[in-house]
Amino acid sequence: MTGPNRAAWPAVLVSMPFMQIDRPSIQLGLLKEIGTAHGHDVRTLHANLDFAARIGADWYRLLAESRGRLVGDWLFAVEAFGDAAPDRDARLLAELTGELDYLTSAAEPALDRLLRTRDRDVPAFLDDLLDGFPWHEVRVVGFSSTFQQNTASFALARRLKRRFPELVTVFGGANFDGEMGRELVRSVDCVDYAVIGEGDTAFPRLLEALAAGTGVDGIPGVARRVGDRVVATPPAAPLTALDDLPAPDYDEYFDRAARLGLPVDNVWLPFESARGCWWGAKHHCTFCGLNGTTMRFRAKSPDRVRAELAGQSRRYRTFRFEAVDNILEPAYVRELFPALASDELDYQIFYEVKANLNRAALRTLARAGVTHLQPGLESLSSNVLRLMDKGVRAAQNVNLLRWARYYGIGVGWNILWGFPGETEADYAAQAAVVPHLVHLQPPMSADRVWLERFSPLFTRPDRFRMRHREPERSYRFVYPSTVDLERIAYFFDYELEQALPEAAYADLAAAVDSWKRTWTAGSPPVLRYRSAPGHLRIDDTRFPGREGSYTFRDTLAEIYLACSERPSTAQAVRRRLGLTQPVGVIEDAFAEFQARGLMFLDGSLALALAIPATPGR
Repeated sequence: MTGPNRAAWPAVLVSMPFMQIDRPSIQLGLLKEIGTAHGHDVRTLHANLDFAARIGADWYRLLAESRGRLVGDWLFAVEAFGDAAPDRDARLLAELTGELDYLTSAAEPALDRLLRTRDRDVPAFLDDLLDGFPWHEVRVVGFSSTFQQNTASFALARRLKRRFPELVTVFGGANFDGEMGRELVRSVDCVDYAVIGEGDTAFPRLLEALAAGTGVDGIPGVARRVGDRVVATPPAAPLTALDDLPAPDYDEYFDRAARLGLPVDNVWLPFESARGCWWGAKHHCTFCGLNGTTMRFRAKSPDRVRAELAGQSRRYRTFRFEAVDNILEPAYVRELFPALASDELDYQIFYEVKANLNRAALRTLARAGVTHLQPGLESLSSNVLRLMDKGVRAAQNVNLLRWARYYGIGVGWNILWGFPGETEADYAAQAAVVPHLVHLQPPMSADRVWLERFSPLFTRPDRFRMRHREPERSYRFVYPSTVDLERIAYFFDYELEQALPEAAYADLAAAVDSWKRTWTAGSPPVLRYRSAPGHLRIDDTRFPGREGSYTFRDTLAEIYLACSERPSTAQAVRRRLGLTQPVGVIEDAFAEFQARGLMFLDGSLALALAIPATPGR
């Protein structure tokens, strides 16, 4: 292939609403650099920023945060599908009455805001986008689509095809994984090609084929229409040599945000240090639909991650980084984070992690600059966690919350319910223990588990029997009847056989709401201890009007402290402390601590709930 042929096929990669505006698209930034490294002229366009600037950043963020109901996709459906759009008369808004109250402002009801956005702002945004970018300079337009980006992307592609019929459109992203991509290629005529699976190999090879005028049959993971059929090649094997990938290029995002007057002070720069999920490859969590066809775990070397963070920090003058990994590479605790800590840098880093991190690991992460974690906690019941196939105990979850609080690490987590085999006792026990945990960071929400494509709940109907399952109801207000919703939906409405009644979760939901209110009302409560040989004092402000202290001496103090580092059994405490008392005596002490709300019991495991008063150890 010669240079001039490539130069004749420039491409632009577009991120449409409702991609979050407070971070650039790593998909665009990475593929831009990959295409460039292969000799292609590739640029990016964060068009989501233009829409945010038009409707207001706060209103945009509210719309972008909606993951379940397809409100964002509904806003663009008329422009995406024209006369075939199923809900020009806005029946969805009546269908979701009550669910959309969070979109109401002091000046305007939610229904009026949404209709104004759909009927006025969306067409104007698309018109301006069509006129304001030099589309005549490119031959290929690529769209990355995740969650509610489909219809905005289709709406722009439809307009582009009308004005520039020679343009080639390429779609990819999580919304095009598996059969979802094949069905969208079949049913949406503005989609010329779809990359199904990882695009690192397929995207540059597709550009090469287009520039050379050759066929795409040998390119892995590409779907297209041939007559009335969809022809798709199998995806390439997941990329393993992640160190060979370039650092993403985010220049256009920052330049565009500055031109539009959008603040970038709070941007957390996305970076990728691993793909797939090592736990999911062994035990796929019951409810998880992530990594649909790319579960195999792969990670960059610690030295490469360290160098990339340093380079991106200098390039974009930022200290905040958000790992897009679904799970932390365990070796980083031993190799990457100690090196970052020794560098004595001022990074602020977000990671998703498995909830089995102990105190030492959390200390290491905190010293390296990890300030925010999203651990897969999901429950305070070991039985429910077992049903989820999480591979952790409830005591481990609580212990992570304790030490994250101690080391100043923010934790984003949720409580989920609705799993086959759970009991009402599982939720009564969680509701009873929540008041004792209010000194720890509360969950962001507590609700029924969603049914996601690719999750075992979806793919294993033999194991998880359901009375019914159908695409989440808002899909039918977004996509025309020519689209097979069963094949393109990611979220599904469902009812399990032998499900618990909603009343079984009411006490836990109320307890979590109270926990969250406690944290938003003022300074969070404390439960902390100070110790000296043979002496332990625990200060407790969890219960307004009953603030006070507990004092324990000698053996009781030692038993409590022996359960502070990690959950422990009575037998292990007896052995560690060299006690002569029977195990039953130690178990009685556990029960007394639990009765005072000072200890969390999980089967044979006991965990002290107070955290040390002296920081930084």
